[in-house]
Amino acid sequence: MDNERTEAQGVKTRTILSGVALATVLSAGCGEDLLGPGELIDELPRELTVLETQLIERSNAFGLELLAEVVADDDRANVVLSPLSASMALGMTLNGAEGTTFEAMRSTLGFADMTQAEINEAYSSLITLLTELDPVVRFDIANAIWANDDVQIDDDFLEAVRDAFDAQTESRDFSAPGTLEDINQWVSDQTDGEIDSILDALDPALVMLLVNAIYFDGSWTHQFDPADTRDASFTTEDGSTVTVEMMSIANTEFPLGGGIDYAAAELPYGGEAFSMLVAVPNDDPRDFAASLDEAKWNEIVGSLSPIEVDALSIPKFELSYDAYLNDALRAMGMDIAFQPGADFSGLSPIGNQLCIDFVRQKTFIEVDERGTRAAAVTGVGIGPTSFLGLIVDRPFVFAIRERLSGTIVFTGFVSDPTAEDPGPEPFEKTCG
Repeated sequence: MDNERTEAQGVKTRTILSGVALATVLSAGCGEDLLGPGELIDELPRELTVLETQLIERSNAFGLELLAEVVADDDRANVVLSPLSASMALGMTLNGAEGTTFEAMRSTLGFADMTQAEINEAYSSLITLLTELDPVVRFDIANAIWANDDVQIDDDFLEAVRDAFDAQTESRDFSAPGTLEDINQWVSDQTDGEIDSILDALDPALVMLLVNAIYFDGSWTHQFDPADTRDASFTTEDGSTVTVEMMSIANTEFPLGGGIDYAAAELPYGGEAFSMLVAVPNDDPRDFAASLDEAKWNEIVGSLSPIEVDALSIPKFELSYDAYLNDALRAMGMDIAFQPGADFSGLSPIGNQLCIDFVRQKTFIEVDERGTRAAAVTGVGIGPTSFLGLIVDRPFVFAIRERLSGTIVFTGFVSDPTAEDPGPEPFEKTCG
């Protein structure tokens, strides 16, 4: 693998965030419009390609299924995910998979009838399309791969992820403390310090770490007036109430919708190309989230239509979330990639001895009167399924023996194989 670090370039794009509570209030002030006339974005600069359309549809379906699996299994009060970050990190990993491992990962990600080349092309062109879509909204993507310098990595794999994902690639000593420090510093740099690390420790036996980082900063098209923010009651999942800072806006047009089991609204950012869609279930909110699928999502989106609201309120909040996605991804059909028998021979000559050790995602989101800041980092760790050898890269003891009699001929302790012997220390004579 190249020891030379390539420059990681920030790429701007966008994903929808959902899952916060929405309420109406009887009195609220008017918000401040961010943009003036003529600055709204009502169409893409070009038509989506067939591959891009397939990628978007199937990535959305993957994201909804991932949310459903995590919410059903994680009883924490809040869950914040970035399906796009997970999809991109696993999409990079997919380039190293072969055989049934490739099929399982591709199917789980929703790309069952797309070739690897088509998937890579769709990611690359869609990112390019969305890079400068809205100058008011910041959306950065960065990808990086760190490989253990003890392992040979396939050059074609590295070229593919550099070309399609603009990934920085680097070969490092995973047993050196500085490697973990550099990885976590990269994560912090790419998320403006909102997420300061992806790993607490770096296993020296790990073969590779693939990381995607996303940073989003969007101002509401119709900003909330801080003077209209009031303390209000918020009913939690178990029926108890807590006090939140409720932002409110009145007499402003928003897309509203709903069905028999939910109410919904969409809050646009910047030039309205990007937005936050919020759905409030009428019954058990966790069951609603756990049952959310592509058909339900399309129903919610289809129910929206612009209307001037009397009032719209949403709580200010700041959340962070940290989870391993192994169980959710295995339940979604990617099980083979996480166990012995996985085939990552497209990644390394020892690929039939590798599997995904973990998929960890950390997220952050802050919603206030101005808008939303959000960040996500997904790390995919590739490790050995078994290890039938010994890498002597730390101080060691040795002995030379005659095996049949058991006689030890030499013994030693080595802490620096490169050090030269300076000779013995002077000694004090005591023998006359």
